[in-house]
Amino acid sequence: QVQLVESGGGLVQPGGSLRLSCAGSGNTFSIYTMGWYRQAPGKQRESVAIISSDGRSTNYADSVKGRFTISRDNAKNMVYLQMNSLKPEDTAVYYCNRIRAPLFSWGQGTQVTISS
Repeated sequence: QVQLVESGGGLVQPGGSLRLSCAGSGNTFSIYTMGWYRQAPGKQRESVAIISSDGRSTNYADSVKGRFTISRDNAKNMVYLQMNSLKPEDTAVYYCNRIRAPLFSWGQGTQVTISS
């Protein structure tokens, strides 16, 4: 079972940037299509970015398109989310996981807060 550890969150002002990291354990991590999700207070968890197993194909929610970039380094079992031009509505706990069931156990997530 792959274990996931997210990091890189923090408090930034609107318009700022953050780079999130997701470390996955196990030697099968690279075969999975992965995604970044977020959950804002009082809202359901939503997928914001997806990357294919080989990293060649990506997809984004309309709300983050043009501002967020997902990438991965399979040699290091890592998935990244570069977030630019951040907005207050991007405030949430961010998680990574598979896109297709069965999902891995959720990590603890990393808090992103956008506020002036």
